[in-house]
Amino acid sequence: MTNPLWQWSASELAGAIRNRECSSEEVVRAHLERIATVNPEMNAVTLVLEEEALAAARRADEEVAAGAAPGPLHGVPITVKENVDLVGTPTTNGVVMLGASMPQRDAPAVAHLRAAGAIPIGRTNLPDFSLRYHTDNDLHGATRNPWDASRTPGGSSGGEAAAIATGMSPLGVGNDMSGSLRYPAQCCGIASFRPGFGRVSRVRSRNFSEPPMFFEQVAAVNGPMARCVGDLRLALSIMAHFDPGDPCWTPPPRDGARTPAPIRVAVTADPGGWGCSPVVAAGVENAARALAEAGYAIEKIELPLVEESAQVVKRLIDTEVRSYLPVMRTMISEDAATVLDSFVGDTVPDLHAYMKAIAKRHAIAREWSLFMQRYPLVLGPVSTQPAFEVGHDLTGPENALAFIRSITLTKICSLLGLPSVALPVGVSGGLPQGVQLIAARCHEDLCFDAAEALEARVGVFTPIDPHPEPS
Repeated sequence: MTNPLWQWSASELAGAIRNRECSSEEVVRAHLERIATVNPEMNAVTLVLEEEALAAARRADEEVAAGAAPGPLHGVPITVKENVDLVGTPTTNGVVMLGASMPQRDAPAVAHLRAAGAIPIGRTNLPDFSLRYHTDNDLHGATRNPWDASRTPGGSSGGEAAAIATGMSPLGVGNDMSGSLRYPAQCCGIASFRPGFGRVSRVRSRNFSEPPMFFEQVAAVNGPMARCVGDLRLALSIMAHFDPGDPCWTPPPRDGARTPAPIRVAVTADPGGWGCSPVVAAGVENAARALAEAGYAIEKIELPLVEESAQVVKRLIDTEVRSYLPVMRTMISEDAATVLDSFVGDTVPDLHAYMKAIAKRHAIAREWSLFMQRYPLVLGPVSTQPAFEVGHDLTGPENALAFIRSITLTKICSLLGLPSVALPVGVSGGLPQGVQLIAARCHEDLCFDAAEALEARVGVFTPIDPHPEPS
């Protein structure tokens, strides 16, 4: 390959280091130099671990020279979102008051990646407590979208997505409760994977002693972000190792009979019927056509209980946010508080309604389980609208509600704990457009297989140099 090392995928870098085509130190230096070149404009990487990373790279090269058996990511640099514990660096959650919040050990997903040979080179930006779909905070400031500075890079893993999209990192650790892996992937033109419930340890930080509330228990996951689907598959195989500290951790299914072909794919561009941008609808249509060419059976069909699911998610989130909003207000930025107020509106805490929503989730999960017996895959948008303009989420409850409706399918996937791959399928109007492929519980393989078939036909759209400011 003649491309600079920062343009290579994580899998390509691992193979080249293993085969002594290049050294880990060369790879790490290439990415550190890339960070120095583009991060001042992007503000995606909040902390650069130059000395630690170079020392780890030299050790990795010494191990290769000594004939040691390398791990699957031996010597490969990674970045880690700043709400995931990484020893020696603060887990700030993007909050000024937590700027010195130092963890005592790595989060399990990070520990597994390190054990596989990965080398953390930096931390990435996020909104306050990951509670916004735009990456900005009073501690580090805003991350820009590398395609168009007037648009959001997404949130909450927006720093990670922007870093990967511009070649500062080949692979990163993010998380997702209501789209925080998938929406930034759409905004920045990269790939991300939301693991199914229990597949990857959901433990991200031990700096907080309070146990998670119900929606966080069932919806919050840690997952990988990369530029290509193969890297997501590799990263999941590592991040999904056992964690005794997560009582919901689930071992991978044993090899068995695969879903017979042709695999049916339920396709929807406008789940809920609230409207879909023509460019997003065209992206879904292009993805469906590519999957049909790959041998999948495509059928446009309404998904089950979409409106009911949206109502359940809103009731659960509103109730839980209301319970901790008074304390959180003392810690978060004014913009973050404005967005949260817009999201929860005038919802009044109602224990009976909250309990009914929990019960209703079970009924929705049953209907989806039956539906996915016939349609093992669902293809649809991450958001039915392109990346919103910076500041749009501060313009009042009506626009906040419209955005939440745009990510209805994304939130249903979270509510039910389903695995999902988000990946780009094209560029329109200077912005990347993406889709997501959702599978039934324990069928991550179907997500990856279909996503790789799609990627093989539409291509990979990053890394890119940050685009100039729009006129």
